[in-house]
Amino acid sequence: MIKRYFDNLEDYVKNGKVLVIFGPRRVGKTTLLKQYLSKFDTSKKYKLDSGDNILTQQVLSSQVFSDILEYVSGYDLIAIDEAQQIPNIGMGLKIIVDQKPEIKAVATGSSSFDLANKVGEPLTGRKTTLTLYPIAQMELTKEYNNFELKEKLPDFLVFGSYPEVVLAESKKEKIEILNEIVSSYLFKDILALENIRNPNTLIKLLKLLAFQIGKPVSVGELAVQLGLSSRTVEKYLDLLEKTFIIKTIGGFSRNLRKEISKKNKYYFLDNGIRNAVIGQFNNLEDRNDIGEIWENFLVAERIKRNAYLENYFNCYFWRNYDQKEIDWIEEGDGKIFGYEIKWKKDKFVIPKNFTEAYPEAKVKVINQDNYLDFVAK
Repeated sequence: MIKRYFDNLEDYVKNGKVLVIFGPRRVGKTTLLKQYLSKFDTSKKYKLDSGDNILTQQVLSSQVFSDILEYVSGYDLIAIDEAQQIPNIGMGLKIIVDQKPEIKAVATGSSSFDLANKVGEPLTGRKTTLTLYPIAQMELTKEYNNFELKEKLPDFLVFGSYPEVVLAESKKEKIEILNEIVSSYLFKDILALENIRNPNTLIKLLKLLAFQIGKPVSVGELAVQLGLSSRTVEKYLDLLEKTFIIKTIGGFSRNLRKEISKKNKYYFLDNGIRNAVIGQFNNLEDRNDIGEIWENFLVAERIKRNAYLENYFNCYFWRNYDQKEIDWIEEGDGKIFGYEIKWKKDKFVIPKNFTEAYPEAKVKVINQDNYLDFVAK
């Protein structure tokens, strides 16, 4: 069993507040919740329920005080898994913590845009929010030393870090799990909640993004390739990001005449999902996209690390019209940090235009030797 960063939920579960745990499907939210409940004070009583339960949906969405209070009567903690399935769940949870402030409450949800909309406004000032991602390298440092992590690097680059995938013993099993996630779970929330009848267009969009990792892309270009309007593509990209499939990174610019800022880069939050979408599980020595999957891996891991450590940087890439670029820019507290990602130990000269425009910025090359310092410390 791999110890997760939020392993001790006791630090986050408080009386009179709701702990909301977001994250993609199959990243271990339910496992994390059940581990917490297994250690729950035996002198106290908890209720674990699911948003898939029709009766639970009816009660918690009813806004009928007497029914909701009867539902929680006698319990010290209420835990609702898959809470995004319950209409107006935020109001139901608000009624519980307002009327019974001695009760603790936990809700998990796989769809950030849906659950956030339902709990955001009703629970203002009454909730703590955690986001659980696929397993991060910084979490694995508790299980393996640096040598062992580097030894396992090819697996992470090809198959990603979903818990079931990491624990699977064979390549065949890893591929089967990833294909199941993509075919059965990846678009479940979008299809159910946005009335999109099939995922074919989403798959086509993801394939386009998968082949353009690390390259600035405009929404207009994607729209032309898909035969859709730019507005529709923007909607799909937004949904894919809010369901933790991709991450959009914009261009960094304070000099619009020389720097490209109207295009974005799109990264997958898990390499395994990216490779499953395009059906490429080749070994590293047989791939022609090692630079792309290396960059995607490091960006995804950096996003996890910053989120868990609560490092709230604004993140960008930098590129000018002379094709000079820096892969990853972090801006925060008045400071600018640049990182150039290299699979091989290639020499890298910081673009003169960048140093002239941002002389205070610090730039570092990230490669196979020092990547764990970038993603796990």
